[in-house]
Amino acid sequence: MHCLGMYRHTVRISRLAFVLCVGPLASAAGQPQTLNVCADPDYLPYSNRAGEGFENKVAEVVAKAMGETVAYKWASYRGHGGFPQFLSSTLDAKRCDVVMNIPYGSREELTTKPYYISSYVFVFPKSKGYSISSIDSPALKKLRIGFEHETPAEEAVKLRGMIPQARGFDVAGDPEQSPEVMLKALASGKIDVLITWQPSIGAFLRHYPGLETVPVPNTRTLGSPEQFSFPMSMGVRMGDQALKAKLDGVIEKHATEIEAALIRAGVKSSAAQERQ
Repeated sequence: MHCLGMYRHTVRISRLAFVLCVGPLASAAGQPQTLNVCADPDYLPYSNRAGEGFENKVAEVVAKAMGETVAYKWASYRGHGGFPQFLSSTLDAKRCDVVMNIPYGSREELTTKPYYISSYVFVFPKSKGYSISSIDSPALKKLRIGFEHETPAEEAVKLRGMIPQARGFDVAGDPEQSPEVMLKALASGKIDVLITWQPSIGAFLRHYPGLETVPVPNTRTLGSPEQFSFPMSMGVRMGDQALKAKLDGVIEKHATEIEAALIRAGVKSSAAQERQ
């Protein structure tokens, strides 16, 4: 999914993002400004027209904290060009002002302080009792692994020669797909274990009580560590320090509300867990 930022193997996490566009000032004194949101109209668990996605919920918290109201402008960032093209034609073209979900420290945009930290996870049936604690766990060599294309999970599976028995999914590249398709494949036995970005499947896990999730650690038996955990921020155009500072203030002062919105949506955030 991934603007994890700048590299091809992380393009998909960025595709999880949507963009907030700050509208014109209200003409009448005392009336709230409008926080115009550019979002995918049909890409749960991130956003949809009904406002059910976790990014919709975070947008509502941010808008309320800023004394503004939310209005949506719908646009898909899946398919041809993906999220980089979306950024180019919206945020960088000054049609929008804020990206709601971008890795902290991205080279593409100026990022706020992180508002949640999450990771890739192993997902498998509890009944199997697999002993899986890292990408180098011996059990994985014998299992059919599911992963999303162009992600750190795919790179890890390729690096260890496990592609022959693996199955790749192109959820973020296909507007007709839902991340839940990966859980359905797991539940039906088409794959034995899934490795994916936790926020992409968190909202659907409530329908699969028999599945267990285990965070993928940033470790490696040999060689340099791999990154599977990412702090996520809001992004603004380079040079827009004023808006960044304003959003940083919202993130700091309203951390509890933001975390609550994420938790209700099934997003596991290490920052949120530390508060519990």
